[in-house]
Amino acid sequence: MKHNTINSRIFPFAFLMCLLAFSSCDGFLYDESDQVIFTDDHHLDSDADTLWTLAGIMNKMQTIADRTILLGELRGDLVDLTDNASADLRDIANFNIGAENPYNRPSDYYAIINNCNFYLAKADTTLRDNRNEFIFMKEYAAVKAFRAWTYLQLVLNYGRVPLITQPVLSTADSQQDFPLCGIQEICDYFIRDIVPYANIETPGYGSIRSTDSKLFYFPIYVLLGDLNLWAGNYRAAAENYYKYISTRNGSNSAYPLSTNSVRFSQNDSHWRMLQDSWSSMSFFVESRATTSELITMIPGDSIPSEGNYSQLRDIFNTTENNEYRASIVPSQALVDLSAAQKYCHFTSGGEFVQAPDNLTGSLKGDLRLGAAYSADEGTYFFNGKRVENYAVFNKYQTRNVHVYRRAMVYLRLAEALNRAGYPRFAFQILKQGVNNNVIENEVIPYYAADADWIRTFDFPNILYVLETTAGLQTENTTGLHSRGCGYSAYNDAYVLPDDSTITDSLARRDYQIERVEELIVDEEALELAFEGQRFYDLMRVALRRNNPAFLADRVYARKGNGRQADIQTDLTDPLSWYMQWNGKIGFDKKE
Repeated sequence: MKHNTINSRIFPFAFLMCLLAFSSCDGFLYDESDQVIFTDDHHLDSDADTLWTLAGIMNKMQTIADRTILLGELRGDLVDLTDNASADLRDIANFNIGAENPYNRPSDYYAIINNCNFYLAKADTTLRDNRNEFIFMKEYAAVKAFRAWTYLQLVLNYGRVPLITQPVLSTADSQQDFPLCGIQEICDYFIRDIVPYANIETPGYGSIRSTDSKLFYFPIYVLLGDLNLWAGNYRAAAENYYKYISTRNGSNSAYPLSTNSVRFSQNDSHWRMLQDSWSSMSFFVESRATTSELITMIPGDSIPSEGNYSQLRDIFNTTENNEYRASIVPSQALVDLSAAQKYCHFTSGGEFVQAPDNLTGSLKGDLRLGAAYSADEGTYFFNGKRVENYAVFNKYQTRNVHVYRRAMVYLRLAEALNRAGYPRFAFQILKQGVNNNVIENEVIPYYAADADWIRTFDFPNILYVLETTAGLQTENTTGLHSRGCGYSAYNDAYVLPDDSTITDSLARRDYQIERVEELIVDEEALELAFEGQRFYDLMRVALRRNNPAFLADRVYARKGNGRQADIQTDLTDPLSWYMQWNGKIGFDKKE
């Protein structure tokens, strides 16, 4: 079994980056007077100081919210741009992001990092209340998570970045030489940094603007899962994702995937009537109930003039603000992938049948694309203005930017389990969902030597009830593929990839791992399209496989007809995947 870390073969020099490369950060780290939010005495030892500074960090998070989505989506294979898109967006999509592009501003990331460093250096974590409990530990852990998440975004976009863990409070401080670190080093550092705080509850200040404030924070177990997944620590990644799922609602609790889906009505014999409980649950609900899909979001300003108002609604949708001219559409590659899926229908007569091949548009294949995006080429009039094309992305209808949600955690759990050597376990997450019965019957018999470790993933049958055709109210667990493709647990066309002609057991498992990984990549596209994850998902697999073409071929083919003429960058060179800024951050293109 091969367990390769992501940089060891593509960038053999990357492990030495912290030792061999250094950078002074003047020019982008300390170029604004409000980089650090100070208190009068530069110490945080009161409720007012601590909470005010924490709010300041969250305010600065708003400055990178839009680019978190756009940099991750426009460079992938699931969206294309309309003629209305700005030059800045087009440069992102074409991998031609210069220092003048407003989405290429490392100072915005370091403003967050520097404020986190200031908070962590100055907060008095020794203070206790009358119950002898630490007063500020929840906030301290939350800031650790903000810093780790921001560094992960930074290094995924720039490839190597200055690692700065102490506050920079003067121009002289910024002129120090800081070590330049790659993805592996950043992940290793912040895994060690946040592990001690994984069990600490996130802060909670009640409802803010009708939104539960707990949604503003990054759960450390999810973040540890991501860091370990990028670092190639697949068992640790799986353990952390599971730990989040099993503790999200308290100890001895459950956080099942739910049976929400987009499906044809059981009584519909004409393949026209849809029932959609997926889009409303996934994108419109910004509450934190035990069954909520949303995990983390960056709250946005409600007033455009405030400066950090998200532009995503006006970039994705046709709105009055953009004169009813949207900038983004689903790519032909996504349309083709969605249409290629085999939908399994359960009829009113009690039969399982495949949807007919002659269905067209949003009714063909997986139904999630049509539930996430709708367009009408008819003529409309809005405020007296003639509009020929009207498009709606349901994933961008609020002012807040969603970052983590439940399906994402389950998909990454599947990815980690697959690469840890358990493709059958991973596949069950896609096909029918998991509980202890599934693990005992469909997983452990094939990996008996690792049964003890596999059983640490405890999904009690009474808490994780698999979906059946009976549709009982107690059912709360289904396969991810069922969210858009009907009853996947009963779908004979959706089966575990295998090749019985491969006689060597390890070679056969390696074959399954690669094929299941491709199913996971497809499922990530079907479930998470437009949410800013795609480019990084492709990057992670390409690095893991030491195969840059895995990413390049998909991105070039986003129009569905082979290599795109308008992407001049050679994406088979991994260095081209990263931005750089004035020689201060990122890779020099000559390297």
